[in-house]
Amino acid sequence: MAASLLVTGCSVGPHYTPPHLFSPSSWFGMPRKQTTTARGRAPESVPVAAEPSPRWWDQFGDPELSALESRVASENFTVRLATIRLAESRAQVREAAGPQFPSLNGSAGYTRQQFSSKEFERGLENGISSGALGGLLGNRNTDAYRQEAGSLRIPPIDTWRDGIDASWELDLWGRVRHSVEAARATLKASAEDRRSMLVAQFAEVARDYMTLRGQQAQLAILRDNLRVARDSVRLTRARFTGGLTTELDVENAVSQLDSVAAQIPDAEQQVAVQINALGFLLGEPPQALRTELGTAAPVPPVPPRVPVGVPSELARRRPDIREAEAQLHAATANVDVAVADFYPRVTLTGAFNFEALSLRDLGFWSARAYSLGPSISLPIFQGGQLRGQLQLNQAQQQEAALSYQRTVLQAWEDVDNALTAYALQQRRRDADQRSVRSYARALSLARQQYAHGLQTFLNVLTAERGLFGAREQLATSTTQVSSDFVQLYNALGGGWETTFPEARTASR
Repeated sequence: MAASLLVTGCSVGPHYTPPHLFSPSSWFGMPRKQTTTARGRAPESVPVAAEPSPRWWDQFGDPELSALESRVASENFTVRLATIRLAESRAQVREAAGPQFPSLNGSAGYTRQQFSSKEFERGLENGISSGALGGLLGNRNTDAYRQEAGSLRIPPIDTWRDGIDASWELDLWGRVRHSVEAARATLKASAEDRRSMLVAQFAEVARDYMTLRGQQAQLAILRDNLRVARDSVRLTRARFTGGLTTELDVENAVSQLDSVAAQIPDAEQQVAVQINALGFLLGEPPQALRTELGTAAPVPPVPPRVPVGVPSELARRRPDIREAEAQLHAATANVDVAVADFYPRVTLTGAFNFEALSLRDLGFWSARAYSLGPSISLPIFQGGQLRGQLQLNQAQQQEAALSYQRTVLQAWEDVDNALTAYALQQRRRDADQRSVRSYARALSLARQQYAHGLQTFLNVLTAERGLFGAREQLATSTTQVSSDFVQLYNALGGGWETTFPEARTASR
């Protein structure tokens, strides 16, 4: 034991050092200053370098969305499966740590053995002095037994045994320690995977909620467009009755009405499908959330300021980066294990037993038997197995290193794309708002002129179609702005801090 303590520092292998992470001073896609639109109005929402809130969905100010998000961690199937995988990794750490300690096994046994006459005869010829047959003969002269060996009937022999066996491998080269290190790194990767699942499901619920509210807004627009189309039908019929226009205008107005009405069933179906999608994310059966979400509500507006933090915090906040680093750590530790397999293994073994031919003698001190001693195992020829395992682990380490670099680069790309999309989508929404106002004014003027016979109904139809399309585009861009807000926080890796605190996970 003293010798093992002296050589505990003789671990072999490359050993793990945390990789250096590049971090710029500012976000690539972050606007350097607040821009203005063509009419001098500032955008509604601007990212700022402030500490982001872990409960980012509360910034929408929508109690229904916050209530849905509060159920994700406990009810979402993907998160619950990741939690079970984390428990599996925790058990694997305990399993890998077992060889660090001596192994003790208690055993007890009873054997009833019948020897044959031929075996007894061979034993006499060879000279029996010990063992079960020796105990049967004792110190008596064997000559008489030799004469009667062929006809002698040997009674069964009972053997009783109980005791303790112990073994302990001296971890001279760090093989066991590195195995535990790899298991703990894998445990950390599982914890980060669970966090990644939670971040993704938070974002998925929020996106589906925005989509639902957007589809409900589209349905409301279609119904309002239906009302506008009915007004046009009444107007054309009144003018046709008064002889001021032809039946062609009436049929054109009716066809416009039917075209709008045909879109409503599809919109209602999309709303129902989206409610079921949210229910599935929360582990609910179909139609379970219809009462809760069936009533239409506007798309939650984005806040004026969006805290996104600083770039140096990205690696700390993104669970996928932390997971990739843990996987690199585990792969490096496995290389250490493969290198240690080339070195000798020293194992201390011992046993202490009581053995007797009768149960009543088993407890006597004279029935004791023990063994103690070290053993050494040195790999001499394994057919290339150890070399192949080392090369495999080294290749897996290189793969983990490249995967880590790719994950970090992907994270920067995700954030940059999200910041760019969030800024540009607001510009599109502002343009759609101006388009709706212009088409609404054009439709009002076209109707007035048509009512006074100054324009044909074709101009009214054109203005109606333009207004209908502009309204749908505005609803789509408004929904997309809120969805891009969700995507931004998904790229930043926010949402897991208060649900799965790092200290809580690390302490297990």
